[in-house]
Amino acid sequence: QVQLVESGGGLVQAGGSLRLSCAASGDTFSSYAMAWFRQAPGKEREFVAGISRGLLTSYRDSVKGRFTISKDNAKNTVYLQMNMLKPEDAAVYFCAGKASVLGLVSPQENYYDYWGQGTQVTVFS
Repeated sequence: QVQLVESGGGLVQAGGSLRLSCAASGDTFSSYAMAWFRQAPGKEREFVAGISRGLLTSYRDSVKGRFTISKDNAKNTVYLQMNMLKPEDAAVYFCAGKASVLGLVSPQENYYDYWGQGTQVTVFS
């Protein structure tokens, strides 16, 4: 059983930056596709960014150019660097993982096998 633990959330002024981390247990992390989702109050969970086993990345349009996802297989950790934050980025951010042979990313939340507990990001203007 893989466990994912997020950290790095907090309160930040609009225009500021945060870096989220997601630490994974287990010894097959390098074969996982990983993603970040977020859920704001009253809204559905949405895909933010993903990184494949082969380190190909994908982003939702609203965060392109501002957010960067990366994966450190030696540390079993995936990161989400968030720059130029906007009030509409405020949400609970979740880390998700998928173990598969191909290790591809999907924007669909039901694709992922493992989820973290979430970390709150609050952006004030």
